[in-house]
Amino acid sequence: MLSNLYIKNVALIEEGDIQFDKKLNILSGETGSGKSVILDSINFVLGSKADKSMIRYGCDEAVVRAEFSTEDNPIVQKLLQEMDIECDDTIIISRRMFKKVASHLVDVHGQSEHFFLLNEANQLSVVDSLCGEKLKTLKDNLAVQLRRKKECILKISQLGGSEQERAQRLDLLSYQIKEIESAEIKEGEIEDLKSRKRVLDNAERIMQALGAAKGLLSDDNGCIDLLSTAKRQVSPIADVSDEFSNLSDRLENLFIEAEDIGDTLSDMLDNFSFDAQEANFVEERLTLYKNLIKKYGADESEILSFLEDAKQKYDALSDAADELIKLNGEIEKLDKEILSVCLDITKTRKSVCESFCGEVVSQLKTLNIPNARFYVEFEEYESVDGVTLNGADKICFMFSANKGEPPKPLNKVISGGEMSRFMLAVKTILKGINGITTYIFDEIDAGISGETAKSVAHKFVTISNQTQIIAVSHLPQVCAAASSQFLISKSDVNAKTVTSVRKLSREERVAELVRLTGSISTDAAKAHADELLKQFNN
Repeated sequence: MLSNLYIKNVALIEEGDIQFDKKLNILSGETGSGKSVILDSINFVLGSKADKSMIRYGCDEAVVRAEFSTEDNPIVQKLLQEMDIECDDTIIISRRMFKKVASHLVDVHGQSEHFFLLNEANQLSVVDSLCGEKLKTLKDNLAVQLRRKKECILKISQLGGSEQERAQRLDLLSYQIKEIESAEIKEGEIEDLKSRKRVLDNAERIMQALGAAKGLLSDDNGCIDLLSTAKRQVSPIADVSDEFSNLSDRLENLFIEAEDIGDTLSDMLDNFSFDAQEANFVEERLTLYKNLIKKYGADESEILSFLEDAKQKYDALSDAADELIKLNGEIEKLDKEILSVCLDITKTRKSVCESFCGEVVSQLKTLNIPNARFYVEFEEYESVDGVTLNGADKICFMFSANKGEPPKPLNKVISGGEMSRFMLAVKTILKGINGITTYIFDEIDAGISGETAKSVAHKFVTISNQTQIIAVSHLPQVCAAASSQFLISKSDVNAKTVTSVRKLSREERVAELVRLTGSISTDAAKAHADELLKQFNN
């Protein structure tokens, strides 16, 4: 339960420190005094979206701190243990505290939250909260079956999918294998082809260069003839000294090298020619490789690796027929089991709904809707299409408040005042079941008065015997029922408007009840207010 709420610099509240008791806490005050700010602060500390407009004007920051007693909340204690957080039955939550924990501490309901029960998905969660361990066991079983089916579907996908998908996959793999194999790929061939292409692209330049060099070396009076003459001139003096002998040897070697180069140039010219057919072959081969690289890999090695992988997949798919039959049979069996579990889930829910609807109608009669009719309509299903971890059920709350009017979907027929009472009836039934230890109601008693208001007050008292309630109310009957009443008021302090929160003494509660009834503060009005408090042993 929420035992303490500290607020600083939130909207008009400069600073407030509220000590709540464990039963029925009512917040009252003039319209616009800031009652909703208290509830906004609780939402803020529990992690709801907020913007800087929440910060009090002229201040840099807003602070909200909530202290909860977790002594009677085993769900929260377990979550804290899982997070390795030590707790001595008290937890203080700031804006930065874990939201996962906060969601199990407080259940906030205001006029806008009436719409919660108008959503059919939320209606199903209400029913499920009443089903207990039996439904949890069934859902766990369903989760196992759905996981197994998902695994089978994944395996079928890995084996090529359905028979049609597998045939298409085999055709594609066969085409890819034939395309790569027909290319007769060789490691290193791409670079060889690029080198040959460069030569062929420069054939004319190459022949001109080789011919010119050959002429300079081998023609009459060319380099070779001149070296031969030079060699003959030096040869006679080679025996004069080692120096001349070395010079003669060098000329001899240079002459031999020049002759060899000349022969090489001659051979190159004799053997070199431009072959258009070869050029076309090289160009086509490079184009083939370019297309293969786009599809299968960056080079010959990666393309050949793709080919090997494709062959293995083709062989696996070719041999997968028996495995596919087995997997499809397993899915068919699982579908039957899933449908069976879903039907058991539906049966469990319907069984709970029978008593739940009866209790809601009984509660509504005490809330001045004597002719209420209410039942839960289940949509029929015959297959597992659309089944989730929550089962296959789609439900709708069917309601009628008036005699002679057939029940229709709740969101089509219920009025605002009826919705307040309907939700209160549901919360009365759910008290102590869903693990929530604090309910917060923001003026859900709007639009009701008289005996109905008195009934609402008694419902609040009933719920608060097991679950703490913090509520904003303008009804004197509801305020009189409070075990603790707080007055929210505004005042001008140092040229600023300030909202304050103050717990009322019994005498002050009498005065507040007189104000809420709209009476003049007479002895009779005070006596009436005093009588209201006594009706609830206050």
